Amino acid sequence: MKRVGLSATALAALLGAAGCATPGPLHVYSVGAPQAAEISDFGDQPGKTSVPSFLEGEDVAAGMAYDPFTDHFFVRLEPGNRILVVDRPARAVKRRFTVAEMPATGGGDLAIRPQSGHVFLLRPGEPALDEITRYGEWIRVIPLESAPAAATKAIAYDSIRDRLLVLFGADQVVPYTRDGKNEGTPRKLDRAVGPSLGFDAERRELYAPLAGPDQRIGIFNEEGRLLRTLEAVAIGVDVGPRSFLRMF
Repeated sequence: MKRVGLSATALAALLGAAGCATPGPLHVYSVGAPQAAEISDFGDQPGKTSVPSFLEGEDVAAGMAYDPFTDHFFVRLEPGNRILVVDRPARAVKRRFTVAEMPATGGGDLAIRPQSGHVFLLRPGEPALDEITRYGEWIRVIPLESAPAAATKAIAYDSIRDRLLVLFGADQVVPYTRDGKNEGTPRKLDRAVGPSLGFDAERRELYAPLAGPDQRIGIFNEEGRLLRTLEAVAIGVDVGPRSFLRMF
């Protein structure tokens, strides 16, 4: 592990208290197509700091999440049990791995809890999640209690309240604990959205691709009201601060 002035325990405590790795401007990251050449960055200089996606040959992206703790992107590849990790500042592939315990029956969205490095992935066709480490070690299946539909559609992580936000159907977002306990009734978004979620825990805003021909990312408050949009195409979207402390 690289020494950066704070122990891993101290930095993890900072993450839990503040909801982000370090202060800084929010960046919105997206993968615009299943075989997109770039991971786009819509931050302080939109388009200026996008990085290569490193998708190769038959690689097909099915979801994307950003880990502010390591400053890495996690791209889920079809058939759903393969992960590509991209080092954002190095503009390089960090690692690739396959999780043998996960079903190879379709992809979907994913979210990262940076405090622990655990990754939560939609389990295709089920109201359940797979949990793995950021290095690809499988941990468990998490059934989702009192799910309003038979299958999940997207997921985000709330780093301040330490809970998962799961999208069912086109517009129902349900908060869950990391053990799959339902923490409230679904919040209904006032627009149908696509297969990915990101969450700004500081501003309490949800990011999701709008369904239909809009070609925009919608930004919603916690009550589900559409506040504004971002002109961007996305099959995978996530948000996060630009880290300056990195742990490996």
